[in-house]
Amino acid sequence: MTSESPLFLTKVECPICKTLNEFETIKVGAYTESESDTDFCPMNRTWRNPRYQQYNPLLFFTTTCSNCFYTREFNNRFKEWKDDAYFKTYRLKPIKERHLEQLARADSIIKAISAEMDPNRYPNETAILKLLLAIFDEQLNDKPDDLDLGRFYLRIGWIFREMGQGGIDNIQVVHGHISILDEKYAELKISLNEFNLRINEITAAVDDQFRDESIPADIRSTLYPYKDRYGVEVASLKEVVSLIEGKLDGLSQIMREHRSIALGGSSENGTPGFHDYNSFHNYLAHLKEKWDGVPVSEKEALTWAVRYYVKAYKDGRNIAKGNQQIQAMYLIAELSRRIGEYEQAKEYFNITIRTGQEFIHKHRGDQSRTALARKLLELAIEQGRSNLAEASPR
Repeated sequence: MTSESPLFLTKVECPICKTLNEFETIKVGAYTESESDTDFCPMNRTWRNPRYQQYNPLLFFTTTCSNCFYTREFNNRFKEWKDDAYFKTYRLKPIKERHLEQLARADSIIKAISAEMDPNRYPNETAILKLLLAIFDEQLNDKPDDLDLGRFYLRIGWIFREMGQGGIDNIQVVHGHISILDEKYAELKISLNEFNLRINEITAAVDDQFRDESIPADIRSTLYPYKDRYGVEVASLKEVVSLIEGKLDGLSQIMREHRSIALGGSSENGTPGFHDYNSFHNYLAHLKEKWDGVPVSEKEALTWAVRYYVKAYKDGRNIAKGNQQIQAMYLIAELSRRIGEYEQAKEYFNITIRTGQEFIHKHRGDQSRTALARKLLELAIEQGRSNLAEASPR
């Protein structure tokens, strides 16, 4: 474990508006992931700096310009876009025109998404929103990259999965701290009420003594001045209690403001809201009314991912023969299984198995080249069995 920051800044000029941005970049070795799910979703993540344990690295997978909100996957192609002759010649002009045109619209999706991004309070939600911006910008191209679109939607599905399985994010941590504050404040109020009750009990005990006629009159007369002294001190205590009650009201107001700023509201079941919305799901559903490419769940994200992976596979432009092709076929099959498209899953599991076996046989003398294909073949056989079991009527 270390307290060193796992991030450093990388300067990149925005190709759309020429703003020089400083993007946070994850250092090599900043975290480890010991397992992966059957669709390659990383699992069991551990950051070397425990302060970052609540962050999903996908928050830094894409970058968004601070001025015009143009968003791209943060890879070397983007970092070195000035040296990319194809991008500058064939893609930059139309994407720039269309992005700025969309940004200028009164109902701009780009503005609607970027306005709600807050990586400190909502890291997982912001990671999803950045991926949505990257998808939107990619679709503005004359020939969108279907493989990239599939990859982006798949990663949105992964984030939804982590959020749904108790993944910790900053807003949940803040909510936990505020809940503790609420609890301690309630205990303080109870203590003050009990203190006030004890004062009233003292007052009643004093009154009872001086009303008790069984005590001789001369003794009561001698002690009577103490009744006044008790009264003065009790009144003083009640003034102090009144001041404390006023301070508690002030503390309560601070806590209400703190909750509003930190959590932005809460849903009906008491879970953290999202800005002015009852939940992140509620916000996405609202956004979906403007753009149907917005998934509101893991299943919807994976459905979009399958759609684009199939297009990319059938087109074949961006998927190389061999391991990459086998991996794409396997993903189509596994994601289809996960969304309940069992017949399509069966078709692509069979294609994966057949193609994988042929590739391994053809390159049987090269273990390093066939290692990934062997792993994919094993997964395809195993998940293919699961698909048949799930598809069978119960």
